[in-house]
Amino acid sequence: MCPGLGPAYLGGRVTLTLHLVRHAPTAPNAERRYPLPGEDAPLTPRGETLARALKLPPGAQAFSSPSRRARQTALLAGFPAAAPTPALAEVNFGVMAGRTWTELERTYANLPWHWTRALSDPTLEFGPPGGETGKAFHQRVDQWLRELPDDREIVAFTHAGPLHAALRLTVGTRAAETPPCTVVTLRRAEGEWALAGLGQPD
Repeated sequence: MCPGLGPAYLGGRVTLTLHLVRHAPTAPNAERRYPLPGEDAPLTPRGETLARALKLPPGAQAFSSPSRRARQTALLAGFPAAAPTPALAEVNFGVMAGRTWTELERTYANLPWHWTRALSDPTLEFGPPGGETGKAFHQRVDQWLRELPDDREIVAFTHAGPLHAALRLTVGTRAAETPPCTVVTLRRAEGEWALAGLGQPD
């Protein structure tokens, strides 16, 4: 890296560096259930500790899902002015919201498997009843990614769904372990994305 040019330049090319942060743990995370649409649980005490321990570039431009848990993570990580961004909101799970996987299978048999698979496919106009389709969900994340500047370092506080959607849309990663407070770092140069890092909490 050339002295004085900073993180926006890599190998002589203008580069976007994007740090995607899954929000810190909440009670629904511990209960392993899908959050209700109107539910916005605060971080657990351990979640607050993990959020404070996040190591992110302090001068980065910051965005956040409008949800309380994402905004609280941003605040504790040192980004109180993170811009609320609807595209970073969690996917709408429809009838799956508020239930654990065991409860869903008991009620809907194998249908939840098909719904979650649809939500992970950018081409499918299908999803859980009352929720988003895979295509609509990925389109809103993709539009946000396309509108990002080319010469910036950005931190975005979001949820597991949008984080995984971004990985599929940029580098084609379809499966990754991303517990709360995971930080995924992506770089884009000349329109090409690369995975630069995937860090998980201790």
